[in-house]
Amino acid sequence: MTFRIVGLETDIVRKLQAGGVDCHGQTPEKAVSDGQGKPCRHCLCEIPAGEEMLILAHRPFPSMQPYAESGPIFLCAKACTRWEGDGLPPIFAPASAERLVKGYSPDDRIVYGLGKVVPITEISDRIQDVLDDPRVAYVHIRSSTNNCFSCRAERV
Repeated sequence: MTFRIVGLETDIVRKLQAGGVDCHGQTPEKAVSDGQGKPCRHCLCEIPAGEEMLILAHRPFPSMQPYAESGPIFLCAKACTRWEGDGLPPIFAPASAERLVKGYSPDDRIVYGLGKVVPITEISDRIQDVLDDPRVAYVHIRSSTNNCFSCRAERV
């Protein structure tokens, strides 16, 4: 692989965990995870059942513009370590799942024609194919059913 998958930046997450506001200016909601379908976008692991979590709106773009989508995400309420490992993160464990893979240009615009829903078993190949396009600066991996931001893939 000539890419790496990364979770949200630690400084952003720590501010939210300390009570900072989300992209809509709201304090994140606190809830308790049931351990199913609650992936933290920082450590890229499932938030364990019984653990406190944050629910908030996030916009994974540096500035407002027409393509700067926002949506709901989950974070561990306690400090966790940002995923920066090799290979696929734990949130891609259910191999039967699918994800939407989308490429973005250096000016944070969707590169049309590249967005595609793929099975987890094909996600590495699809990320690499999208990053091989010279118009693409980075990739978002999103929920195939709700379009929620999961994580980002970048060239190494």
